[in-house]
Amino acid sequence: MKEQLEKIYNSASQDLDNANSISDIESIKAKYLSRKGEFNEIKKNLKNLSDEDKRIVGSLANEITQKLEGAIKTKFEEFYNKELNEKLQKDKIDITLPGKSVRMGNIHPLTSTTNEIVTILQGLGFSVVPSIQSPEVETEYYNFDMLNVPKDHPARDMQDTFYTKGASNVVLRSQTSGAQIHAMEGKKPPIRVISPGRVYRNEEVCARKNNFFHQIEGLYVDKGVTFGDLKGVLNEFIRIYFGASRPTRFRSSFFPFTEPSAEVDVQCIMCEGKGCRTCSGTGWLEVLGAGMVDPNVLRGVGIDPDVYSGFAFGMGVERFAMLKYAIDDIRLFFNDDERFLNQF
Repeated sequence: MKEQLEKIYNSASQDLDNANSISDIESIKAKYLSRKGEFNEIKKNLKNLSDEDKRIVGSLANEITQKLEGAIKTKFEEFYNKELNEKLQKDKIDITLPGKSVRMGNIHPLTSTTNEIVTILQGLGFSVVPSIQSPEVETEYYNFDMLNVPKDHPARDMQDTFYTKGASNVVLRSQTSGAQIHAMEGKKPPIRVISPGRVYRNEEVCARKNNFFHQIEGLYVDKGVTFGDLKGVLNEFIRIYFGASRPTRFRSSFFPFTEPSAEVDVQCIMCEGKGCRTCSGTGWLEVLGAGMVDPNVLRGVGIDPDVYSGFAFGMGVERFAMLKYAIDDIRLFFNDDERFLNQF
């Protein structure tokens, strides 16, 4: 049995000398030192020996086992360090090289324009209404009825308004003006608010128009509010936004929810008033509609028009961005073209 132990040890040592990887070392350990390994099988037969032989053979078996365990450990560490160094060398990073740049996203020009307009109007005393008072999906009651828009008005037609399939009287709002009704309901003047948001109209898409765009609604109701106050606020806003050198004009107009009403035009920056496709050859671009709140609208929300008066205005964010940055096609805002967006 002593000769058998030495033979097994020599065989294990030869296997270790021929090993080429950690995987080989693991196999050798399993072959000779596991519960079913060759050394363990010999130890199981010690019970058949005399006491004296048990002592001699058992001592030799333990000695050889320890020597083999030590040799396996040494060989394992040798291969482990070798493979680790090879992996580190392969994955080595030159920390002197420049890192990979990660491009940062930019704020969309419509978002930055909205933020700028809101900031200016807040500086003029207006506050932003809560989003719950300015929903994009509205009932006809708020989008038309309470804004003094008659049942037979063309704007209520399917050709101009997007009606939902959920209910016959529910629409995608065609203007942010409905927010002024929410803002005035159950409130006592003075009221001075603005409401930015998206609106939808069933219009033909072209360089000047889109069926989805952005507006900012403004409302001021108090005692003694006049059309002169409206002109003063809008002229000051336009002066801050465009600068004093940009010509503007007020044109008489009509809106069901304001009387008297006006539209405000700004000289086209693309052609400097000479006429181009963006301004349809007029030299001007309409940027907002405004007027004094119609008495019927005030009565509808429980405000006495004999005591209070007010003005309202609604402006197109895309138009303001186009005029400020000389963008000649509204569709560029919605095409996700990085060549366009990266300019901002």
